[in-house]
Amino acid sequence: MAEATHTMPKGARPATPPFELPKFNVEVPEAFRQITEKSAAQTKELYEKMRVGAEEATGLLEATFKTATTGAAEYNRKLIENARSNANAIFYHAIALLGTKSLSEAIEVSTAHARKQFEAMAEQTKELTALAQKVTTETAEPVKSGISKAFKNVG
Repeated sequence: MAEATHTMPKGARPATPPFELPKFNVEVPEAFRQITEKSAAQTKELYEKMRVGAEEATGLLEATFKTATTGAAEYNRKLIENARSNANAIFYHAIALLGTKSLSEAIEVSTAHARKQFEAMAEQTKELTALAQKVTTETAEPVKSGISKAFKNVG
């Protein structure tokens, strides 16, 4: 007797799948659903707070770096101005020494120059110290207020 062979056309699928997952009809308790929804809402709220906090921190850092950069540039300009002033004083002193006619006059010119330079250096140091304090305060203030604001938001 001839054996019956069953061949399916290429690409065809059987009418019933070879394996099916069992179907369960499970109802989620109302309390569980409420807890899940509350948890999702809290997660969303926390994410939003973190996003806002990150944006504020980024803005704070940008402002701080801008202030620090501006202050550093101002401080460097003052240093260059002082160096130029001191170099000019040395040249004027050298010219004045070349114009002296005696040793006592040269000593007098050098003493006057030394006194003026000491006073100039004291004034320059005072100005640079004040400028450094100003830059430090201006740079630290946004950080201080940002930290205070962050702690207020947390509480």
